Amino acid sequence: MHTPLPEHHPLESLAREAADLIKSCVHCGFCLPACPTYHLLGDELDSPRGRIYLIKQMAEGNAPTQITQQHLDRCLSCRACETACPSGVRYGRLVDVGREMVAQQAPRAAASSVTRAALGMALSNRTLFGAALGLGRLFRSLLPRALAVSIPPRPRALAWPGARHARRMIVLEGCVQPALQPGINAAAAAVLDRVGISLIRDGGGCCGALNHHLSREEAALSQVRRNIDAWTTHLEAGAECIVITASGCGLMVKDYAQVLRDDPLYAAKAARISVAARDICEVLTPEDIARANIKAGEGRRVAWQSPCTLQHGQKIRGRVETLLSAAGFEVLEPTDPTRCCGSAGTYSILQPEMSAQLRTLKVGSLEALTPDVIATGNIGCLQHLSSEAAVPVRHWIQILAASIPRNGATAAPA
Repeated sequence: MHTPLPEHHPLESLAREAADLIKSCVHCGFCLPACPTYHLLGDELDSPRGRIYLIKQMAEGNAPTQITQQHLDRCLSCRACETACPSGVRYGRLVDVGREMVAQQAPRAAASSVTRAALGMALSNRTLFGAALGLGRLFRSLLPRALAVSIPPRPRALAWPGARHARRMIVLEGCVQPALQPGINAAAAAVLDRVGISLIRDGGGCCGALNHHLSREEAALSQVRRNIDAWTTHLEAGAECIVITASGCGLMVKDYAQVLRDDPLYAAKAARISVAARDICEVLTPEDIARANIKAGEGRRVAWQSPCTLQHGQKIRGRVETLLSAAGFEVLEPTDPTRCCGSAGTYSILQPEMSAQLRTLKVGSLEALTPDVIATGNIGCLQHLSSEAAVPVRHWIQILAASIPRNGATAAPA
């Protein structure tokens, strides 16, 4: 689609980028059935094609309204439309541009701004979030059921293997995951230790995704630069790569090069970090699983819920399934494998009704497979599904770690 720009646009740089991204769209409509919100609401303005028109109008010089803001807010940024699009429209980046244009031209109401700022600060600060979660666990019995079910019990502490191998990788510790599920990174460390790799804690914090998607760009960029500085030191000291066990964080880190492309001090360093970022499934191979003698017990049926940030954002498909199959698990795929579960970072808090509807649909399709366990690869999806699912929900690396032989032997390095 052609987007004529006015001679003097108040947001010229963003308008030009939007126009450049929009020109790939051919108005075919393949994105509509892939879109979760269009599936629920049936309103084209709540589809990628409709939102593209709204962004196009802003690029052409039309001021955004509350309606524009509402429809862009309802987007989960799941990028299922990118997977369905035959023209290669980079919708994920386009909707980020659109939201930034709205943020600059149509400020939110004070209450909404305060809520989003509070979420960005509380969730992306590991210490603050951990303290709040601790209080929630302490007074869980007094909380409304809708809130209580979202608070997981305190997990059992897992031992982290010592750094004893020549091969070293660093792991993003993140913000909410260490408090909610510290066993995930410990499980990754145990599996990698088994194949001759030491996983080192990075000492960092939030990847910046939470604030980025809340349009709190300065806060996000501060977190991004802090991580780049810390990780560059590790890479220069010999670490092979940055391992990430939350696919949402992985997508953000792989986008660091895009986020800081115009920063003269950080552009090159950000590009190096993006190249060095690896989802944990990109580090392991089926051969590693075989050498480590990781084997599932009989009858372990695993329903695989692929996070949108893994399959649509990072374009990684089939790797986790292959690793679980190599360990002897029977991997089951739901009838709606590309549909979002409704978590989407803070979406479940800011858009609770639609988020809950999507969760119910996803849990139903997963439990219809009669699995022993539901596996996923993102902390947000894990917590969201766990609050409704009747069967356990685990990170897939935890499932592999639980299948490590207990003789303590480490597989020979590759």
